[in-house]
Amino acid sequence: MKIIGRKEKISLPEWGIKNISAKVDTGAYTSSIHCEFWEERLENEVPVLYFKVLDPSHKKYNGKLFHTKSFTQKKVKNSFGHEELRYKVSTKVLMFEEEFEAEFTLSDRSKMRSPILLGRKMLKGRFRVDVQEINLSIKSKK
Repeated sequence: MKIIGRKEKISLPEWGIKNISAKVDTGAYTSSIHCEFWEERLENEVPVLYFKVLDPSHKKYNGKLFHTKSFTQKKVKNSFGHEELRYKVSTKVLMFEEEFEAEFTLSDRSKMRSPILLGRKMLKGRFRVDVQEINLSIKSKK
């Protein structure tokens, strides 16, 4: 297993996002990403989720409207201890030049320092966390 720090740079190639900072949180089960717009629509009687990730003021924001038929909803306790119903989607994550599929809940993280949180489900079996380090995925390329 690779060792990662408390913050890491990741890429989300299907969403056109490269080298964005993400906070590692072993206390969170599911990963999450900041999302201010999401809308579920019926198309030919099939539910389709439309969404935009990141905040328009974020330097990695690209304004793209994504859509998927493959989504679920999940009850999650937020960082303030309140239960929320969130949409959950999957996408590819690129770290240490390795690509793998991961699930993210779409949530309003505007009050948080990091727009992306990496939870235990994504980390388990792949990474160990050294809380004294940051950006080990970048340092390993040097």
